[in-house]
Amino acid sequence: MPSKAVARLASAAMLALVPCLALAAEDHAVTDPQPVLAYPPTEREDVVETVFGQQVADPYRWLEADVRGDAKVERWVAAQSAFTDAYLKALPERPAFERRLKGLFDYARFGVPREEGGRLFYAWNSGLLNQAQLLVREPGEKKGRVLLDPNGWAKDGATALDAWEPSPDGETVAYTVQDGGSDWRTMKFVRAADGRTLADELKWVKFSAIAWVGSEGVLYSRFAAPKEGEAFQARNYDQTVYFHKLGTPQADDVAVYATPDKPTWGHAAQMTSDARWMVVTSHEGTDPLNAVHVAPVGRGEWKTVALVPELSAQWDLIDGIGDTLWFVTSDGAPLKKIVRVDLSGDKPVITTVVAQSDANLEGALIVGDRLVVQYLRDVKADVKLFALDGTPLGDLALPGVGTVAGMTGKPGRPSGYFAFTGFTTPVTVHAFDAGTARAKVWEPIRLKFRPEDYAVTQVFYPSKDGTRVPMFVVRRKDATGPVPTILYGYGGFNVSLPPAFSSARMAWLESGGAYAVANLRGGGEYGDAWHDAGRRARKQNVFDDCIAAGEWLIANGVAPKGGLAVEGGSNGGLLVGAVINQRPDLFAAAHPAVGVMDMLRFDRFTAGRYWVDDYGHPDREADWKVLRAYSPYHNIRSGVDYPAVLVTTADTDDRVVPGHSFKYAAALQAAATGAKPHLIRIETRAGHGAGKPVDKTIAEAADVYAFLARWTGLKPRP
Repeated sequence: MPSKAVARLASAAMLALVPCLALAAEDHAVTDPQPVLAYPPTEREDVVETVFGQQVADPYRWLEADVRGDAKVERWVAAQSAFTDAYLKALPERPAFERRLKGLFDYARFGVPREEGGRLFYAWNSGLLNQAQLLVREPGEKKGRVLLDPNGWAKDGATALDAWEPSPDGETVAYTVQDGGSDWRTMKFVRAADGRTLADELKWVKFSAIAWVGSEGVLYSRFAAPKEGEAFQARNYDQTVYFHKLGTPQADDVAVYATPDKPTWGHAAQMTSDARWMVVTSHEGTDPLNAVHVAPVGRGEWKTVALVPELSAQWDLIDGIGDTLWFVTSDGAPLKKIVRVDLSGDKPVITTVVAQSDANLEGALIVGDRLVVQYLRDVKADVKLFALDGTPLGDLALPGVGTVAGMTGKPGRPSGYFAFTGFTTPVTVHAFDAGTARAKVWEPIRLKFRPEDYAVTQVFYPSKDGTRVPMFVVRRKDATGPVPTILYGYGGFNVSLPPAFSSARMAWLESGGAYAVANLRGGGEYGDAWHDAGRRARKQNVFDDCIAAGEWLIANGVAPKGGLAVEGGSNGGLLVGAVINQRPDLFAAAHPAVGVMDMLRFDRFTAGRYWVDDYGHPDREADWKVLRAYSPYHNIRSGVDYPAVLVTTADTDDRVVPGHSFKYAAALQAAATGAKPHLIRIETRAGHGAGKPVDKTIAEAADVYAFLARWTGLKPRP
């Protein structure tokens, strides 16, 4: 999820420049006649289909082919990349952004530790390392040593350490390797004492948890090996949970849970901390609806019984002690509650221990003998403590207004860790004691800016239908009058956008720009009802919320008319494509990143079939008509002036395949949409976002912010 940072209060000398900055912002828009760019030619093919009585042209379908195996697509990508690179390198704003980005990224960052066997394991980046290292700290020591360093795994830095999980005795770490941004993972194992990598290697792992069974092996999820040439585009079916015993080949792994009669179901296995129960949670799409099966461990077989047989509600395991399990569930509670499940008898007995409240329950864990429960209240973190029977025990003290993430801890041990972040607070790890409800910084962060120089406000603005939508606005305290502003949104898949920090966004805000984060419907900020209000037939609400946010920012003097950019990634890229089709006059510039742009064919590639929960089914007439009405690729308005658009994607994105962005950019360039540039930036050996090396992140951010600054009138900090 994107993070936003806020801008800096300048010295008294800089304050004298504020009126000039405000004047420049109000009169910033690029209004001089611009020559129409001569884009590289894109071949149009005569592809027209009749679907539900309507003819639909798809002249750029050939761009769906995998660039790694199709010479024609490869030539198109090369031509577009050369054209875009030349344009971006010529932007006078770019060098200043790149310099400042390198400075802002150059600080030591710590991940949330996991404690097992007396050892602490945590991620660490000294600043400009392309990939974070995994460190281990021995008992009694104050510094860690490097256990895994992915920076030597690939010359281009694009092979990343993804997930990792230490065994309960702290002797071995299971970890997954991500190459070139792909969703496919390879699982490996390393000894904590000496850093020796074991021979075990597990292939074709995707969307998997890592669950240790004691310290002898792991449960993991994988798919069958894809056919030759189809690894990055073919749809994924029949995910299976396997048990791998250390020291044995993958071919000997035991399939412990699968649903061959339901090939669209996916499965993830977890173990309770005391290793008494395996819990398999199943899903079909992106909806938080699960089936749950459990199996006692250590009886020589993996015989599961159904706890929740159908996909009826959200069920997330918290942990277990003996024959008692605790879950977060939305069953009868759209803002979620916590239940206790007693498995000691012939039938499970389910009891509510923490009832639904007026805030959205985000997650929970057991630390010591306490339930530590994370809530999101008006998009801000609130952590409460309860006894295991649900008795309230007060609040965990947080360092301010922001977001809690990555909390770790386990039953029987009162201490744990969590990360805290906000718009002006880089991710900072805190140690906490569940018994005293106190927290303190574990490792301090040395900042490259002054948080007190920034202002963060939360507003609630009316959408088209009158719904009050929350939005954060961040900017320098010394900023007066409208300034060039980026509006960020997502609005889908039950995903919330709470306060978070980003070094990249900091470069924009330090230069005097503003950044706004709209918590659109379709997200998870207010539970199931908020999510449901922005999906399927109600998806237009998301676009209306975003457009209303832009109108509010201009009407209330945050952004100047002609100085507003809109940005979003993945489902947010779809959002950007849709809103600039519907209101091209509202935005000066747009950045749709790795977006879902062809809403009529999204379900035909890799993980796209999961998204029908939010988008609907393209093969069903009612859903198809909704999708056809807003699909970015199919609704570009020729004859209307569009904002400047920089599409970004990556050649190895196998989550939202790059064909979405390729087709959309080709259609945008071919249409009569005005003289502003409509470009596509295609990263090599990068995927949907995870695992991207720091140098590629900095280069991309410099390109994007230079482009948005050029067309909104922002002058970057020297």
